[in-house]
Amino acid sequence: MESSDARHRWAAGGARTVIRRAMTDRAQRAWQLTVESPSPDLLQVRLAGIWRLKDQLPDVGEIQDALARHGSIKRLTLEADQVTAWDTGLVAFVLKAIRLAENKAIAVDRQRLPGGVERLITLATAVPEKKIAVPRADRSWLARVGLATIAVGDSVGSFMRFVGEATMAGGRLLRGKATFRRADLFEVIEACGPRALPIVTLISFLVGLILAFMGAVQLRTFGASVYVADLVAIATVREMGCLMTGIIVAGRTGAAFAAQLGTMRVNDEIDALVTMGITPMEFLVLPRMLALILMMPLLTVYADLLAILGGGFVGVSMLGLGVVEYYHRTVEALTLANFFLGVFKGSVFGVLVALSGCLRGMQSGRSAAAVGQAATSAVVTAIVLIVVAEGIFAVVLNALKL
Repeated sequence: MESSDARHRWAAGGARTVIRRAMTDRAQRAWQLTVESPSPDLLQVRLAGIWRLKDQLPDVGEIQDALARHGSIKRLTLEADQVTAWDTGLVAFVLKAIRLAENKAIAVDRQRLPGGVERLITLATAVPEKKIAVPRADRSWLARVGLATIAVGDSVGSFMRFVGEATMAGGRLLRGKATFRRADLFEVIEACGPRALPIVTLISFLVGLILAFMGAVQLRTFGASVYVADLVAIATVREMGCLMTGIIVAGRTGAAFAAQLGTMRVNDEIDALVTMGITPMEFLVLPRMLALILMMPLLTVYADLLAILGGGFVGVSMLGLGVVEYYHRTVEALTLANFFLGVFKGSVFGVLVALSGCLRGMQSGRSAAAVGQAATSAVVTAIVLIVVAEGIFAVVLNALKL
C-alpha cells in the first residue's frame, strides 16, 4: 500500500488542490478528491474512483481550508459522476461537506451526485436532528423570564389560531359544507361516550361517597346529619360532577385524540389528506369536537346521578338516614338552575378537552417519543384550561348572584 500524498496546484481559474490515495492491491482500488475554485464565488469538489470506508477515506479538512482561503465563496458544487463504486463512506463525506457549507450560508449544488447518494442524503436530512436545549449557567434570571414569556405567548397564539380554525370549521358544518365521514363521528362518539362509562361510574360514585363522609364528620357535631343530602346534591350537580367528568375525559379521551393525530402525522396521513385537498381540521378535528360536545352533557348527568348514589350509600349505611328521607332532601335541594349550569359547564369542558387533544396531536413531531409528549401535553393543557374555566365561571356566577 502506497502512502498518501498531497499536491497543490494553481489553475487558471483559481487555487486547486488534488489529494490522491492509491491502493496497489489486485483490484487496484483508489479514490481521488479534487478541490478547486474556478471563480471567486464558486468552489468545486470533484470525487472520483472508489469511495469505501475500508479505503481510509479523507475528511472535509481540505474543503474547510479552501473555504477559509476564499472568503467570497457563495456556491459549492459536489461532482461525483466519476465515482465507480461507493458505500456509506461516500454518503458520510458528502453529508459533512453539505453541513459545512450550510453553516457558512453557502448554497450547495448536488445535481452531479449518484442517484443513490442523493436519495440517502435527502432521507438523512428530511428529519432534522433533535437539539436538546441545555440551560446556560450564565443566563440571567431576566433572560430566563423573557424566554419563558415568549414561549407562553407563542403557545397562546397557536391555541387561538387553532380555535379560530375550529370555529370556521364549525361554521362550514352549519352551512352543510364540512367534509367528514359520519362513520368516523359515530365511532368517536362510542369511544368517548359509552366506553367511558366504567371509569366515570367508579370515580363519580367514590367522589359522592367522599363528599358525604367528609360532610357528615362536620355536620354530625351540630346534629344536622340530614343535610348531607343537600351538601352532596348541590356540590355534585353544580361543581364536582362536571369538573370530575372533565378531568376524567381529559386523561382518557384527550390523550387518545393527541396520540391518534400524532400517529397520523408520523405516518404522513395528515399530509396525504392535504395533498388530496381534504382539510384536516374538518376531517379529523371536527368529528372529535362534535362527539365530546354531544357526550359531555350526558356523561355529566350520569356522573351527577352516581355521585348522589354514593352520597346516599354513606347516608343510609353510616348516618342512619332512610332512603326516602335522603331522596326527599336531595329533591328539595336541587334546582333547575344548578342542574343546567352543571350541564353547560360540562359542555364547555368537553370543547376544551377536544381542542387541547387535537391541538397537541396536530403539533406533534414525527417520532414515537413526540407522540408520547403530545399525549402528555394534551392532558396537562386540558386540565389547566378546565381549572381556569372553572375559576372564571365562579367569578361570573358570583357577580350574577347565581
